[in-house]
Amino acid sequence: MGIVVDIKQERGDAQKPSFDALQNLVEEDLQKVNQHILNNMQSQVALIPQLASHIIAAGGKRLRPMLTLSAAKLCDYTGGRHVGLSACVEFIHTATLLHDDVVDESELRRGQESANAVWGNQASVLVGDFLFSRAFQLMVADGSLKILKILSDASAVIAEGEVLQLMTANDPQATEEAYLEVIRSKTATLFAAASQVGAVVADRPQVEEEALESFGMNLGIAFQLIDDVLDYSAKQAQLGKTVGDDFREGKVTLPLILAWRRGTDEEREFWRRTIEDLDQTGDDLEKAIQLMTEHNALADTVERARHYAAIAKDALGIFPSGEVKSAMLEVVDFCVDRAY
Repeated sequence: MGIVVDIKQERGDAQKPSFDALQNLVEEDLQKVNQHILNNMQSQVALIPQLASHIIAAGGKRLRPMLTLSAAKLCDYTGGRHVGLSACVEFIHTATLLHDDVVDESELRRGQESANAVWGNQASVLVGDFLFSRAFQLMVADGSLKILKILSDASAVIAEGEVLQLMTANDPQATEEAYLEVIRSKTATLFAAASQVGAVVADRPQVEEEALESFGMNLGIAFQLIDDVLDYSAKQAQLGKTVGDDFREGKVTLPLILAWRRGTDEEREFWRRTIEDLDQTGDDLEKAIQLMTEHNALADTVERARHYAAIAKDALGIFPSGEVKSAMLEVVDFCVDRAY
């Protein structure tokens, strides 16, 4: 679809923020994580590694395990526990993706056919369960009850977020607070846990644990807000996703909430028809984007993301300056800059 949403503002950046600096700093550890993932998704049931490798090798940036690796490096950790725990974080994330695609009836994931489109819903759900179980095996292998609590609590909150999202689906009158609770649970909680674990393995003080947890939580919120903007942007296609999936599924995100709140009675009738009733025609997505643009719903969602990104960056203030901290700060900017 040839719809372009221009949410750019005047920017003084001499250079766009990049993911590369952090990736280069943790590259050696990340290779170990990838090998650990490969080793631990094996099973005598051939379909399990086949389906798991389909989604794990689909080109994701490994952002969540990289948060664990970089947080550990920021805390001067020199052991090896962070490798297995980073793989654990990626298994939790991958399991949620498999389940999400079934719930959302998605046909694409990162530009290729989703696992459920290839193997069906039953196999996707069950392999997702396998990956969750494998994640818990990796937590037990680490041997820390504290880490087991952090990551198991995160897994429970993620599941709660999935159910909470079902409760707000197809309801354009959902509140911003309810939406934020969904994304805190579904997305940001794992960012927070992944970051906090880096301080725990390094046996750092509680204040540093809490700082990294806050960093991850607020980065995760900013990341999801930008994802929700991108769903209504032509740039989405560059990221291997189709434009308007949230709209077609009746998913209620902040751009829609703001457009509803600021709209006329006639516009609210449009949202009721397309989101509540899922009665959509070929031109409705274009009209939805038009209404969001007219009411600054997309631009203001980006501004909300900037707010949480600023909190994430502030959380790292207690750590000394250095290349790891600089790279982590740049990743925050990169996650928001995806909107441009």
